[in-house]
Order: sequence, then structure tokens, then C-alpha cells
Amino acid sequence: MMEKTIKEQLIIYKRELQDELKNILTWWATNTPDNINGGFYGRIDNDNQVTAEAPKGSVLNARILWSFSAAYIHQPELGYLEMAERAYQYIADYFIDDEQGGVYWSVDYKGKPLDPKKQVYAISFTIYALSEYYRASKTEAAKQKAIDLFYLLVEKAYDPVKTGYFEAFTKDWKPIDDLRLSAKDANERKTMNTHLHVLEGYTNLFRIWPDKALEEHISSLLNNFFDHFIDKGTHHLVLFFDEDWNRKGDLVSYGHDIEATWLLLEAAEVIGDKGSIKKIKEITIAMADAVITGIDTDGGLWYEYEQGEDHLIKEKHWWVQAEAMVGFFNAWQISGDEKYLNIALKNWAFIKDKILDQQNGEWFWGIDESGAVMQGEDKAGIWKCPYHNSRACLEVMEKIVD
Repeated sequence: MMEKTIKEQLIIYKRELQDELKNILTWWATNTPDNINGGFYGRIDNDNQVTAEAPKGSVLNARILWSFSAAYIHQPELGYLEMAERAYQYIADYFIDDEQGGVYWSVDYKGKPLDPKKQVYAISFTIYALSEYYRASKTEAAKQKAIDLFYLLVEKAYDPVKTGYFEAFTKDWKPIDDLRLSAKDANERKTMNTHLHVLEGYTNLFRIWPDKALEEHISSLLNNFFDHFIDKGTHHLVLFFDEDWNRKGDLVSYGHDIEATWLLLEAAEVIGDKGSIKKIKEITIAMADAVITGIDTDGGLWYEYEQGEDHLIKEKHWWVQAEAMVGFFNAWQISGDEKYLNIALKNWAFIKDKILDQQNGEWFWGIDESGAVMQGEDKAGIWKCPYHNSRACLEVMEKIVD
């Protein structure tokens, strides 16, 4: 039997992604709305069991808003817009702090502020989501909220001396002892993860509001990656820094490495920075090659690698695979080298085989070294959201030209 041509493979891939996008969004629309207390449930486990009184996270709600807004732009189905409107209204009513500015990290299941700290990461995702919702709905209030949050981050979180953004603050924007996004993170003042998603949020805001000051901040963030976050020797990202840009730790995050390649390019393209576009395209191939060392024989991408201890964390998380789908496809389009396309297609085959929950819907959190589904993890939760996988479907479909 003759092997399929690249064009034939891409036609099949695109069709499968269209089906999978619908599957993902149907699962979220069916299982997550909290019709008693409003908004969306804070946690659903692997077996689709709801924890009705779980806290509700700002990141989860922003990512739901982004996903359904983006889906509506791609395919204007009324149900997608209705889900986006539900998410927008809940964020506006319960997560945005009208007194001190910014966004609460979490609220309880009834919408009362639970952890009111101001995490720059969460505010960035809210900017990202509000901008996408404006693109879908043309709701002026959403656009204005996104602009207000941009000004707030520049005023409260930006480092005017060394550049970059500080990680977190108290409810009233005072210094906070615990800056971490999660227990696994280093307690440092500047992190790659937050800067990547500030860049992502600002880029989406620029699409609806091409402001000169915003453009300058996007350029500054790109330079932060060129100057600090991308290790010129290993081509991996450096994850943690103190406020003076001194490195802290040597952990490699394969998912962030490959995610950054295409998000950096997108930012440079949106602001039309030809110099940065050229630079990023060159860096992308080196970074993609560095990430290849984290790919297992089954096509799945491992989670993290501790360089100092030479310790590979042998888990394959859902979001890491989603970013590999986009990042390696992007590397193929930049370079023309089919090895990157083959990696992307093999990774998709791995996702279909191991990560998609064929029985209960959506994607598992991940699998462990033995290939078993990781137990005790969320199907929906503070971190488990429809954004990485729905976005991967949307991005790759857009990149496949019929």
C-alpha cells in the first residue's frame, strides 16, 4: 500500500482536529456550567464526578472565556457565544476587583473572594480572554476592561529599572511573601511562565487596540526572552530569576520551550517587527531541536528535566502534548524540514491513543512512565482548562491551507 502524501495526511489531520475541537467544547458546555451558584464548577475529576463546592479559579474561567470566544470566531455557533457570555459575566461580577483593581486568584463556589492575591499570570490571562471575547462579541465593556488591566499591570507590576514584571502582590498591591503560582514553582520575583503569558495577553489586546505604548511593552517582553529567558547555549528556557535577572535553578520545561517558539513569533508578527520575526524564526529551530531530546519513542513529550540531577520527570501531561502539536508544526512551516511535521503527526497519534478519554470525554491530565492514566488529577480544575487543547486544534487547523 502506498504511503499517503503530505497533502493527504494534512487533510485527514485537519478533519480530525475539527471533530476533536467540537468534542472538547461539547464536553465543557455539557459538564461544567454550575446552574445553582453560577459560572462553572471549580473541579471535575477523571471520572466526570463534580466537586460542587470546589473553589473557582480565575485562570480556569479566563481560559473558558477565551476558548469559547475563539471557537465562535472560527465557527459562529450561537452556543459557543452563549458559553463565552456566561464566562464573561461571571468574571466581571466575581473575579474583577472593582475596588483595588486586578483579578482575584480564586473565589469560593458561591463567588465570594477566597484568595484575593493579585497574580500577574492570572491578570494576563484575563486580558487575553477579554480581548478574544471582544473579537467575538464586540462588547465594548470587555475591551475597556482589558485596556484597564494593561494599564494596571504597567503601573503596579512592571519593573521600570530592569524591565520585566514582578510575579505577585497582595490584594491591595503590596509586596507578598509567597509569589508562587503553585507549590512546584520556585519562589522568585520574575518567572518565564508569567512573562510568556503577559506577552500572550498583550499580543491579543494589540489585535483590538493597536496602541503605541502597548507595542513598546510587547517589544520589551520579546527582548526579555532574547536577553534572559532563552539560554543561548542549551536553547531551553530559563524559568526563574530574581528581580535583577540573576538565574535561579536549571529546570527544563519541554512544554514551555515548544509553546514559546510559536507564541514569540505570533507576537512579533502581530506588531509587525521584521527584525524580531527573523530572529525568532532562527531561534525556533534551535529550540525545537532542543525539545526533541524530550520526545519518547511513542511520540509523547515528557514533562520536565532536572539538568543538575540528570533526572527526567517521566510524565506526559495533556498541555505539553497540545503545545507540541502547534510548535513542531510551526517549526516545519518555518524550515520546510519534514522531520518536524512527522514529529507533530506522531504526537497527535499519541494523543489519540493515550490522552483522549474515549469513554468520558475531554483529555486526561496525563499518563505516567508505565503508560497508565495519572490518578487523582483533574479533568477540569484550577489548572485543567479547555485552552491548551482547543487552541492547539484551532491553531493547527488555521495553519493547514486547503
